[in-house]
Amino acid sequence: MRETFVLITGACHGGWSWRPVAEHLRAAGHRVLTPTLPGLADGDDPERHSLADVVDFLVDLVEREDLRDVTLVGHSWGGYPLTGAAHRLAPRLRKLVYWSAFVPAEGVPLLEEVPPHYAEMFKQVAAASGNNSVTFPYEVFTGAFMQDADENLQRLVYSLLVPQPMRYFTETVTPVDPAALGVPASYVITADDLALPPGEWGWVPRFPQRLGDVPVIEAPGSHEANFTRPAELAAALLKA
Repeated sequence: MRETFVLITGACHGGWSWRPVAEHLRAAGHRVLTPTLPGLADGDDPERHSLADVVDFLVDLVEREDLRDVTLVGHSWGGYPLTGAAHRLAPRLRKLVYWSAFVPAEGVPLLEEVPPHYAEMFKQVAAASGNNSVTFPYEVFTGAFMQDADENLQRLVYSLLVPQPMRYFTETVTPVDPAALGVPASYVITADDLALPPGEWGWVPRFPQRLGDVPVIEAPGSHEANFTRPAELAAALLKA
């Protein structure tokens, strides 16, 4: 059956980052949209937009294209705009899929969902940026986000990242209850994802539990498996 996917990026990434996965999904006969969100295009002003603007953008995209039976996929920070949009798009949705993603809790922004040393790093980087934005230090990105890639690929992807508006880390959205919404949800975790350390701050079981009794699907690769293991990640999204 032909499905429609809208793939939502994580922090500092544009829609381009989904292309390796999108190509596998399209080869399997599916329609795939990979939008670059407000504030995350090359040259965007990181101070111009709020998290609510990102949610509005996603809702407008789905409604403008008159998409139906949509699978929304959110990666990492992308769990926030996914959750915000899900409330307003429920009649158009087939499924919600969170891939190594934050599942928002009531009144809790991303900045409070990461280990304290990450939160402090984000604050310091934003304060020094001159435009209230965050970029990941190269050593953090290569050591915890994309440790399964060779140096050439690491440097290429890192060079394409854009500053993340800090507001997107300090603002939040209303949590989602998939059962009440009437839209199934699932959670995909990549086995070698070190972006959040295992244990108290890990992705699982903390975030899937907030969705209720949902399937948790494991795929190989790091936090950037969209580049390093795209075929396997695409297969996991189809299974989710």
